[in-house]
Amino acid sequence: MYTNHRQSHSFGRSKFRSQRFNRFSNRRFQRPTGSINQYIARATVKTNSIQEAPARVIQFDSLDLPENLKTNIIRHGYTELTPIQASGIPAIRDGKDVIGIANTGTGKTAAFLIPLIEKILKDRAYRALIITPTRELALQILEELRRFSVGMNINSAFCIGQSPIYIQIKELKRNPNVVIGTPGRLKDLIKRGALDLQGFRMIVLDEADQMLDMGFIHDIRHIISFLPEKRQSLFFSATMSTQIDNLIKSFVKNPVTISVKKRETTEHIRQNIVKVENGQTKIEVLSKLLGQEEFKKVLIFDRTKRGVDKVTSRLYERGFRVASIHGDKPQHKRHQAIRMFKEDVVKILVATDVAARGIDVANISHVINLDIPATYEDYIHRIGRTGRADKSGVALTFSE
Repeated sequence: MYTNHRQSHSFGRSKFRSQRFNRFSNRRFQRPTGSINQYIARATVKTNSIQEAPARVIQFDSLDLPENLKTNIIRHGYTELTPIQASGIPAIRDGKDVIGIANTGTGKTAAFLIPLIEKILKDRAYRALIITPTRELALQILEELRRFSVGMNINSAFCIGQSPIYIQIKELKRNPNVVIGTPGRLKDLIKRGALDLQGFRMIVLDEADQMLDMGFIHDIRHIISFLPEKRQSLFFSATMSTQIDNLIKSFVKNPVTISVKKRETTEHIRQNIVKVENGQTKIEVLSKLLGQEEFKKVLIFDRTKRGVDKVTSRLYERGFRVASIHGDKPQHKRHQAIRMFKEDVVKILVATDVAARGIDVANISHVINLDIPATYEDYIHRIGRTGRADKSGVALTFSE
């Protein structure tokens, strides 16, 4: 049965905070105490900021950008700037260090890629490093970069783990304008002497809060130590804490902080609890839900890799078109699963929290949590995969 929760209660700080931990450990195995009711029905949260995003609507075709870049932006379906873009793009074009705080799905990627591409078009020697916590997010940024830079001869290198390093070394020898990668692989390439960061003039750290959660802080500090002191630094995050704030401010001077974080959970995501009654199993309840017509494109989260494999197998046996991703799957298998989900080859994707950020798939009708997420932040990022671009969505969380 469903228990419906509307967003009506005032927001207080969740007592479930992400703890700093070694990235080789797995906090996802830690079951949270308490009830899912503490995550659902949160309302407005205020964020300290120097600059709030403007309310007025700005059209992309009104920006003084190179014509070929403007053409690609419009061809990509962008017409109006989102708030993070309206505030972030001018600041980045002016060469300022920027801290951007915005909910997932608000256009952060375009906010830094568009001015970056403009800088490269003006100076072909311009180079930038983009660091992301997950391979999926790195791939999403690479795809966006390629869409915005069609016909511009802008070279990039994609440096992530579980992919052939010799190919990445070959790409780096071409001195690409943009290097996109995850911390572990970037650190390895620096150690091998394949990646020299002295000529880089911009660093972008995307999803800074997850970097801290995943224990990448020492890798990030190590990588940044190889960059020149004179550079432009951009940091984007969906959440902000004192730890992250101190980390970021140790790398930048007089940054512009832009906050467009109006709500933790958006009103157009309907959040419900699914009660698993005595005598029922999660798979039985899940199968009945997925058989309903309104469950058109569904992302299912399970805490463990073993759980993901088990759920995927059981659903497949019941005749559902389903794919899965988790950290132990080879990168090409993860890419294939996401592509099949995007192209509607399968209508269900089962994943660990590796998919909570960095997967930008349109028209996901439902997000289902088969367990209570470990933290409130995890819950926010999971359900943020639906209800994107102001469309409606449904988030369901199982409770036994």
